[in-house]
Amino acid sequence: MIPQDGELQVRGPTLFKAYWNRPDETQSEWTTDGWFKTGDVAEYNATFASYRILGRASVDILKSAGYKVSALEIERVILEHPQVRECAVYGVPDDTWGQIVASVVRLDAGTSGIEQLEPLLVEFLKLNLAKYKIPRIFHVVDAIPKNAMGKVNKKSLPALFDVQAP
Repeated sequence: MIPQDGELQVRGPTLFKAYWNRPDETQSEWTTDGWFKTGDVAEYNATFASYRILGRASVDILKSAGYKVSALEIERVILEHPQVRECAVYGVPDDTWGQIVASVVRLDAGTSGIEQLEPLLVEFLKLNLAKYKIPRIFHVVDAIPKNAMGKVNKKSLPALFDVQAP
């Protein structure tokens, strides 16, 4: 089996049975057959019979034009480009598409701005991603904003960079 991204679900005798006085939330977070939806995106490796948590479904799975898009997959491909040092992929709310795929990119030192790199980066991504996964918005930054724990707060990125999708 090839590892695939998906939402991690767990069950067992030590899990709680319900949220206190929150039946609607309990119903939305538990499947009818007793599995709890953790909200984590995980990758299963059949060789080792293990899971690796990749991120949170709420920010790492985008919904664009009817497709579920893995921000983590797109980030992995963008990071393969030799002029990209760091990136974060996120969704910008859009009335037509649901979300538009956007990316914040930190380039290697000495690399020219996004005006010169964006067409080359898009061509690179076309070779490695389906068209609907390619970011329509790119922002080049000196540093990607992070929280005190050193993690990118993807929920804050649209407010920082995108007032409204084009």
